[in-house]
Amino acid sequence: MRIGLLTEGGYPYVSGDAMLWCDRLVRGLGQHEFDVYALSRGPLRQDDGRVPLPPQVRRVRTAPPWTAGDDGVPHGWRARRRFAECYGELVAAVCAGGVPAAVEGAPDAGSQDSADDLADRFGSALYGLAELARDKGGLVGALRSDTAVRALERACRAPHALRTAHEARVPDLLAVAAHLERSLRPLSLDWYDDDALGAADLCHATTGGPAALAGLLARHFCDVPLLVTEYGVQLRSHYLALGPDTAAPAVRALLGAFHGRLAAEVYRRAAILTPGNAHARRWQERCGADRARIRTVYPGMAADRFTEVGESPQRADPHTLVWVGRVEPAKDLVSLLHAFAEVRREEPDARLRIVGSPSGAEGAEYLGHCRVLAAQLFPDEAEGAHAVGDNPVAFEEIGAPGAPTLPDAYAAGAVVVLSSVVEGFPVGLVEAMFCGRATVSTDVGAVVEVIGGTGLVVPPRNPRALAEACVALLRDPERRERLGAAARARALELFTVEQNIAAFHGIYLELVSHCPVRRVVLDKSGDPLPFATPAESHVPGRWTGPTARVLPCSLPAWATPTPVPATPLAAEGAR
Repeated sequence: MRIGLLTEGGYPYVSGDAMLWCDRLVRGLGQHEFDVYALSRGPLRQDDGRVPLPPQVRRVRTAPPWTAGDDGVPHGWRARRRFAECYGELVAAVCAGGVPAAVEGAPDAGSQDSADDLADRFGSALYGLAELARDKGGLVGALRSDTAVRALERACRAPHALRTAHEARVPDLLAVAAHLERSLRPLSLDWYDDDALGAADLCHATTGGPAALAGLLARHFCDVPLLVTEYGVQLRSHYLALGPDTAAPAVRALLGAFHGRLAAEVYRRAAILTPGNAHARRWQERCGADRARIRTVYPGMAADRFTEVGESPQRADPHTLVWVGRVEPAKDLVSLLHAFAEVRREEPDARLRIVGSPSGAEGAEYLGHCRVLAAQLFPDEAEGAHAVGDNPVAFEEIGAPGAPTLPDAYAAGAVVVLSSVVEGFPVGLVEAMFCGRATVSTDVGAVVEVIGGTGLVVPPRNPRALAEACVALLRDPERRERLGAAARARALELFTVEQNIAAFHGIYLELVSHCPVRRVVLDKSGDPLPFATPAESHVPGRWTGPTARVLPCSLPAWATPTPVPATPLAAEGAR
């Protein structure tokens, strides 16, 4: 089958976890064809930034929506009036609330009927704008116009609008209108015809947000089923990004409402949703996703590079704790350092190795703060008056002499610690499990779901509980060995690349098997003839035998896209 793979800010141009997952998926499903449609978040170096692509990727189309200029499309008065109506309806639904009211459970939410009505209004307005963009060639200029700002202002001043929206000032309205214009730029792309996404058997959006919006439009225009994978919930990311220090209250409320409405529309229209864990699944269900259409598919990770460490537990230093990850405030290394101070009082020989690089400027500042705190809590210790002091806490990066590779970092300690206060899917925890290490983790994100009963879990921001769990494992080597072996077995069963690829292969087949052929063939009575186009017309390959030939990738001439009456022989065979 042919898959339209929709990505945002990742594959096939940049490195990172998202790129690795997409590349493994495409390479693992070599029996299918892939057309990659990439939305970028910034300037692309397409000449030297693209990763090597396997032969099953037929083409790559890239759109840089975040850097697009005015499309210069002139609109007549009819098109301007049509835009004003659709955009006004869209922002009116946004100003009435972000997530379906009955789901949110607000006291002034109203009935389920009113919530469904708002969802229908938002969807109808969104598709109306998309149809206008397809008819007129783009909406970038219209979305930046004064008409859009005035429509947003009227929606904010409406009697039943959000209370915070009534307080929006002109700078707030301009900021919200600019954000909506950037978010709606996929409406103006030329991807939604029979030569692009319309030729795909299904669309697979590898994230929510703009990539899923492109899949929605392919579904609307071409009736292509949509599969949405979310390993990090896009709506949650927007809520976290819209902190009190980032924008005015009216801006945060309106943008949160818009992304809530968009997420609800994606979850309502997608044929299947594949969250990466139960934490993401609960977000989707709360936003109105039907449980019957949700399949939890854990991210696939390469386990082979951790095999040597996992099969050699004796390499671990029995007195060493290890933390591995990106250094940033959400990882709460401050609590870890305070917990280690208590560990040292119980186990004087204990050591802590913090292995990781800072994440941006904020991470670098946080790393400096943690170094200062470690120096204050643990002054350099020396065995004698003439010896050089040593600090029990070491800060390292991958590639340093003490941790030349990631497996070596995990192999250095008997216990791996995760101290985060915010976490999605804990990749570092799974890597530690592949290495057969006992773990102590905070109860955040999908940690409990990942670890199962193979590690210790404590509340976040609780140094005393973290210290007690670490001391318990440091004092009990047999327990560490049992937990490490169980963790490795669990990780190999649930979190490998192979299980991820097998799961998506099954979901692809399930989707296509339930989707009707988008070409209608009629029988003698004029009724549609089911299964009129045989599956062989889509399968690339070779016939066996002396006259082997390559099957065409496109439809054969007899599989006509227009309704035709069936021959008597075909009608008899259908009966």
